[in-house]
Amino acid sequence: MEFTATTTSSKVLNSHQLIPYLTHKSFPSTTVNVIPCSQSSTLYHQSRRNFTCKSTASYPSVVQKVKMVGDDTRKVELSSLTALSPLDGRYWGKVKDLAPFMSEYGLIYYRVLVEIKWLLKLSRIPEVTEVPSFSEEAQSYLQGLINGFSIDDALEIKNIERVTNHDVKAVEYFLKQKCQAQHEIAKVLEFFHFACTSEDINNLAHGLMLKDSIESVMFPVMDELIKALGSLAKDNAHIPMLSRTHGQTASPTTLGKEMSIFAVRLSRERRDIFNVEIMGKFAGAVGNYNAHLAAYPNVNWPKIAEEFVESLGLTFNPYVTQIETHDYIAKLFHAFIRFNNILIDFDRDLWGYISLGYFKQITKAGEIGSSTMPHKVNPIDFENSEGNLGKANSGLSFQSMKLPISRWQRDLTDSTVLRTMGEALGHSLLAYKSTLQGIGKLQVNETRLNDDLDQAWEVLAEPIQTVMRRYGIPEAYEKLKEHTRGRAVTKENIKEFIEGLELPTEAKAYLLELTPQTYIGEAVTLARSIDEAVN
Repeated sequence: MEFTATTTSSKVLNSHQLIPYLTHKSFPSTTVNVIPCSQSSTLYHQSRRNFTCKSTASYPSVVQKVKMVGDDTRKVELSSLTALSPLDGRYWGKVKDLAPFMSEYGLIYYRVLVEIKWLLKLSRIPEVTEVPSFSEEAQSYLQGLINGFSIDDALEIKNIERVTNHDVKAVEYFLKQKCQAQHEIAKVLEFFHFACTSEDINNLAHGLMLKDSIESVMFPVMDELIKALGSLAKDNAHIPMLSRTHGQTASPTTLGKEMSIFAVRLSRERRDIFNVEIMGKFAGAVGNYNAHLAAYPNVNWPKIAEEFVESLGLTFNPYVTQIETHDYIAKLFHAFIRFNNILIDFDRDLWGYISLGYFKQITKAGEIGSSTMPHKVNPIDFENSEGNLGKANSGLSFQSMKLPISRWQRDLTDSTVLRTMGEALGHSLLAYKSTLQGIGKLQVNETRLNDDLDQAWEVLAEPIQTVMRRYGIPEAYEKLKEHTRGRAVTKENIKEFIEGLELPTEAKAYLLELTPQTYIGEAVTLARSIDEAVN
């Protein structure tokens, strides 16, 4: 199939390579109207200002006759409607910020960065006389290839890969072509990818993809979520709420204190994620610097490799095979799983509180809660979050179990799995934003909270029997159990019970003044101290 240009600047673009136009600094004036697609073979037409899906192209065609539901057979374009992943369709607007880092384009970009940085490192090793120090002009040229890396460049690499059938080698050939015009670099083209195995490049690219996507996209939303929970805690620190243990009435708390628990729990896991060392290796085909030493036996290659990896902002792993062992990815993803599990717990609690009427949800004009029950305002944001967190955790768990396992010095099973990291992070990101959206709709129903407390005077059995124990009244627990268990307990009969106790006047007065609304311990203080606890 041929692609027919409709403007003077038309190009055929891969969907994963299109994404950086949304954020890349090289295109500050570009206006984007795009239908996102999930498959790497999806094609786009790029004019000077606008992007739209096109169905005829030469790299490679995605328009095929597909048997649709019923008797409908038609040519199907890959689009937001036909994408296999809802991340690239229905939910694209909420997860697109990850695309510049975790897409095929992102992987290619970071490979280019690593290859160029390695050539620059070689030029600074005195023993490698064949690669002399580059002039500022040459260094600027190389840095310009990184800073100005474009969709056209990524597409050119993909076209080279169609011939080589090797994605990393395609990057090397691309850089050699690009640098032929620079006279200094042209003399040392064979030192691109010098002594490297593909995994030297890939593992650093994957590490940088994770590092930058977490720092630039995931952490800001996670921090916003923790901050929102902290605000819920402080704003509602004083509002008493009936607790429930095993689904039954229990000692009262405050709404704010219960929110503060989740803020603290999530902040701990966020801190653990931050503290995971993202690691990298650069030790050649089996981790021993065999080729390096064959060419330059007098160079301290382990030291050079350590300096190089750390210059990229990663932690050096000296004990490896052909691949970095991926243990850090397992540790990182397990930390995300714990963060996500805590958020599932929060989503379910909020779902329950909404069901009890403790929260109302602010409605939006035109929205429909049920196709048949007009009154419904469903907690869909918390349900959406819970579902996506489960999907995210399944991927994170699989990768955590699979990636550290590789036969002997390396098999290829990690390669295809590493390409799915963005999916697990994408579902996590979508969930975080859904929870935030749900929190934004919440409206505390203090009347309902108080009504529940007014019907639960039995919860004062705990403080009464505890005070009785202090003052030596025998069988305090048993007496309260007999008076309250399985019976309707009212304000009147609980006060009658207190009046009959042989207690000091001050202790009895305290118990007589106590209500379910005031029996909240240090809940208010705990909730109001949330910022200190989180920080």
